Amino acid sequence: MKTLLVIHSSPKRQQSVTRSLTDEFVSKWRANNPNGEVIHRDVGMTPPPHLTEETIGAFYTPAENRTDAQVNALKVSDELIAELKSASEVVIGAPMHNFSITSGLKTWIDQVARVGETFAYTENGPQGLLEDRPVYVLSASGGDYREHTPIAFLNHQSTYLKVALNFVGLQDIHQIEAAGVAKGEEAVNEARAALDALLTA
Repeated sequence: MKTLLVIHSSPKRQQSVTRSLTDEFVSKWRANNPNGEVIHRDVGMTPPPHLTEETIGAFYTPAENRTDAQVNALKVSDELIAELKSASEVVIGAPMHNFSITSGLKTWIDQVARVGETFAYTENGPQGLLEDRPVYVLSASGGDYREHTPIAFLNHQSTYLKVALNFVGLQDIHQIEAAGVAKGEEAVNEARAALDALLTA
């Protein structure tokens, strides 16, 4: 049975382009996987906690040597990593905030990018430990920051997400961008068409 992990990162409940696109994705995914399981994680409404000195110390402490406080500090990280490991596919709704990802999505990445769990240091540098699987990034931005535009250099969202996901072993990334939504519905319609083409290919 397939499992889809859905990560919402918009802090908006209403009029969120990425939530709308993600809902469409889930609907199409359910149609193709009627027996599949969908797990929702909303880091826009309920962001994971920021890393603390205690959390970072617990990351680098062998499990058998952790104090009760360290074990408690890792509960959120353990839960988020378990969700990610259980998913056969992942979809991330990622609006652009100030040229990058939302703060909630950043704290999610900080909690799942964990030494010994999702990556390891090797003689050849860091190596991702997660088994690769499809990851669909559905993004939205007020302006058009795509590669062919003069302001593409301001887009730190797409590059950061790709690097962060690759770092933990997730290489099969598919990105759909609603670029320039401040100008009207055309950008959203283009993203919907691209999403439909991707899922029906």
